Amino acid sequence: MNVRIRPEKYLKYLYLPNLFGTQRTKEILHVNPTIAPQREEAKEVTAYVYDYDVSGVEERKLNSVEDAFLYRDTDRISWINIDGLRKADIETVCGHYKIHPLIIEDILSVDQRPKMDEVDSVLYCLLNMLYFNPDKKTVETEQISIVLGKNFVISFQEDASRDAFDPIRTRLKIAKSQIRHRTADYLLYMMMDLIVDNYFIVMERLGDQIETLEEEVVRRSNKRSLARINQFRKELIVLKRNIAPVRDLVGGVIRSESELLDDATTKYFKDVYDHIVQANDLSETYRDVMMSMQDLYVSNVNLRLNEVMKVMTIVTCLLAPATVIGGIFGMNFEVIPYSHHDFGFYFAVALMLIVPLIMLYIFKRRGWF
Repeated sequence: MNVRIRPEKYLKYLYLPNLFGTQRTKEILHVNPTIAPQREEAKEVTAYVYDYDVSGVEERKLNSVEDAFLYRDTDRISWINIDGLRKADIETVCGHYKIHPLIIEDILSVDQRPKMDEVDSVLYCLLNMLYFNPDKKTVETEQISIVLGKNFVISFQEDASRDAFDPIRTRLKIAKSQIRHRTADYLLYMMMDLIVDNYFIVMERLGDQIETLEEEVVRRSNKRSLARINQFRKELIVLKRNIAPVRDLVGGVIRSESELLDDATTKYFKDVYDHIVQANDLSETYRDVMMSMQDLYVSNVNLRLNEVMKVMTIVTCLLAPATVIGGIFGMNFEVIPYSHHDFGFYFAVALMLIVPLIMLYIFKRRGWF
């Protein structure tokens, strides 16, 4: 039988922050908006254009971002999706579509809080797509920027390997789908709805892990259980940080009086708002569950400690008569009753056994164990 040994699986534990999970804490809490972010340039940039109306849809892969310039002033709705962020490419596209430099700065930002802005006749939304990594059991984020303009939508994604908008592409190919018969703001709604719905998928997978952990804590809690509780509490921080601001984002879109938003689409954004409120409440529930689980772990530890102390106390009490009797017969006096008797030793041993048995009977009657 061939056994493949993976040294990297065990070498990571030689680094103490990996052993105790402190590196993850640093990743979560290391956010400083006063420092200019240093985003790593994408090695590969993939750009697609979906130009559509009621009559049909044109799907085209762009050789360069400059090819997207042709779709700015068309009568059809153009969706330009760019996977992979490079500063030069983003500035080129945004410059042609007259997108404000502040929005460009937000697109290139790192660990940005979800937000919505209206600047120079465009509406900008920044959200984070969430993914659950089953190997590391962590919640991973991908920053997604969406710019809504007149008859165009530009979306920027960080990771080209994990595209979240495939369901939208499928609907675009259906002639009778609503997206083909509505304005560009409906495409924005579908993107936001897809991102919010994915939050529930991540929370469902995280909930399965929490349920398994809860059973472990109830049955056989140990230090490993405490470490996992601490780990999932950190992931819930990531979940809460990315979900809670989206409620204000969607609320801002609903309250907006921008000409880019059709009144008929407002009811769809209200549906997204209901979903994000539910997702936010669910994340709060998960956090309460983890707090209760931590209290349960502490209670189990104290219960086991009490059980150990009770057993040790009973044993100590049962050995006390033998200690006293042995001490009495071991005193250095010339005259001690039964010390020189033929059956003195057997009498002392019998007494050492009978008295603890009587005490054990009394303890049992009182229900002390």
